[in-house]
Amino acid sequence: MTTSTYLFDDPAQRDAFLPFALSRPLGELRYGAFLLRERWAAALGGAITGHLAAGHLADFVEPGSPPVVDRPGEPHVARRVFLSTFVPQLGSEIPDVDGATRFVDGSGALVGLALPRRTAWNGWRSPETWPAVPLLGKRLAGAWDLVGDLPAVLAADLAALLAEHGETTIPRGVTVIGDPALVAAAEAVVEPQVVFDVRRGPIVLAPGVEVRAFTRLAGPLAVARDTRLVGGSISGSAIGPRCIVHGEVSTSVFLGYANKSHDGFLGHSVVGRWANLGAGTITSNLKNTYGPVRLTLHGVRHETGLGNLGTLFGDHVKTAIGTMLPTGCVVGVGANLFGSQRPPAEVAPFAWGLDRVGPCLEAGRFVEIAERVLPRRDIAVDDAMRRYLAAVWGAATRETPCG
Repeated sequence: MTTSTYLFDDPAQRDAFLPFALSRPLGELRYGAFLLRERWAAALGGAITGHLAAGHLADFVEPGSPPVVDRPGEPHVARRVFLSTFVPQLGSEIPDVDGATRFVDGSGALVGLALPRRTAWNGWRSPETWPAVPLLGKRLAGAWDLVGDLPAVLAADLAALLAEHGETTIPRGVTVIGDPALVAAAEAVVEPQVVFDVRRGPIVLAPGVEVRAFTRLAGPLAVARDTRLVGGSISGSAIGPRCIVHGEVSTSVFLGYANKSHDGFLGHSVVGRWANLGAGTITSNLKNTYGPVRLTLHGVRHETGLGNLGTLFGDHVKTAIGTMLPTGCVVGVGANLFGSQRPPAEVAPFAWGLDRVGPCLEAGRFVEIAERVLPRRDIAVDDAMRRYLAAVWGAATRETPCG
């Protein structure tokens, strides 16, 4: 009988993965070229059955994502549960085990459970009598690791992706600086006067990607399906599906379905799904002191140890023309940034403007806007999607009340 596999979001880690933890299971975060869920599926050799995530995400759905569930299946089925924020080592395989087993990382901390048939799910814990099996990989400390680990992880991911591609024919009128064998763009549409610079790493463009003339791409760079790169200099980044990207972008992650259609610098940042960055939106990714960047998450300061860190943009965030963001900024889910004031280090979820503290995008208005935005990327807004959006609003505003 097939074993079902689930990813578990540890509530104790939730705040470290804001602003994204309020609106999505953590397995749906992009780490390098792949989602964390995709990494687990590759290591396990099969699809993930479901996410064990916060209750208000019960109606979460995205293309390719399994459902959010309240328990890992039924006891009559063999199950495995793994920590969503543990990243199995690329190319490693999770061993098959017999009987109740706990999987641990190099420090001995719990990162997985094997529950054979007729073994109850008693939460994220296991008796010490269960045998321990070590797994190779890394336990992420917080959302900042999506940026801090990006250069090394992306380089390894692209090496693996290149091995899956055949020989690439470089389109006429395109300039390649470095070895053309490090470009994989066979099913992308690339206009003349595009530059590929692969001296620092490969460039892999998925089917359906479009690259407009006068765009400069520098590796390592991974671009997912149906994204459009419409000008500027884009380097060292992992860009998810159905995005539009323009301007200067460096060492950044797009979860997918986001707009950055105009000029403006985006550096060492993470852009959530359905975010829209207005023309001239600029992130600072380096302190004037050149010291390590701290993040404020739910009012708590976190030492990231990173010298470069820009902005974490939550899902459904929107910025006005000319928005300038400080180093290590966190913008909560659904926030709308406009006004004469610059954003603070932490912007509350669903904040409506910057000139006064307190105004909030109302729940009905948030859903109404989403009903206009999502169909532009061929995503239907049905009753389940409306419930999900309203539940995210409710969970976020209970913690940070509007008024």
